[in-house]
Amino acid sequence: MTQSQVLIVQHVPWEKPGRILDNLEDLNLPTVTVNIAKVKKPDLPDFSQVCGVVVMGGPMGALDYDKYPGLKAEAKLVKAAVSVGKPVLGVCLGHQIIATALGAKLSRGEAPEIGLAPIKRVDKHAYFSMWNKQTEVLHWHNDVVGLPEGAQLLARSEHTKVQAFRVGSALGLQFHLEVTPTLLEEWLSEPSMVKDLKAAGGSKSQLREAFAASNPQIAPLAEQVFSGFAARCASYAKTLN
Repeated sequence: MTQSQVLIVQHVPWEKPGRILDNLEDLNLPTVTVNIAKVKKPDLPDFSQVCGVVVMGGPMGALDYDKYPGLKAEAKLVKAAVSVGKPVLGVCLGHQIIATALGAKLSRGEAPEIGLAPIKRVDKHAYFSMWNKQTEVLHWHNDVVGLPEGAQLLARSEHTKVQAFRVGSALGLQFHLEVTPTLLEEWLSEPSMVKDLKAAGGSKSQLREAFAASNPQIAPLAEQVFSGFAARCASYAKTLN
């Protein structure tokens, strides 16, 4: 019998699952990572053996189907997973792919939101039971989404009304809890990321300093969210084996 696995969809090499993968590995959950953004008809693992889906960030727009036809396959994958209750986690672009796949509107934000800034918890859920009313997190996005029909809004920020939501078995996070200090350094060695940062008025040294100050508060929250997701994948895997 084929062992069930968590499917991780990456869009660019530096937007890695980071802490998400750490928590999946803590539960010995097998994973497979694919990058299908430019593939019109991607060859994906057997859906019946997928016990969870993680959709990572990237610089493209969630609806850029002409240039990245694989995004349409990702949207279909998300809809199929939610329809049968498979755990789905989307980060940044992944969050937007979940939202638009389920009927929400995608639009350009007022201005790029890049760097450390607070989000406000709107509603409590098991994923966020430890969270204070306000928490500083790492942002890196231009586009924003509305709330899919029937979704529960979990967090917002001053410039982004939907920072986190839950709908069925899916969780969308516009911000980047997955980033570790090591992964941040990878981002800061990627020219396109540095260009975005500078365009938003930031600098490498400022971001490093702000991240170092906030990381002790972010790390346990990330652990709670991603260990909760991993546990849901493990529970779902038991229904497949």
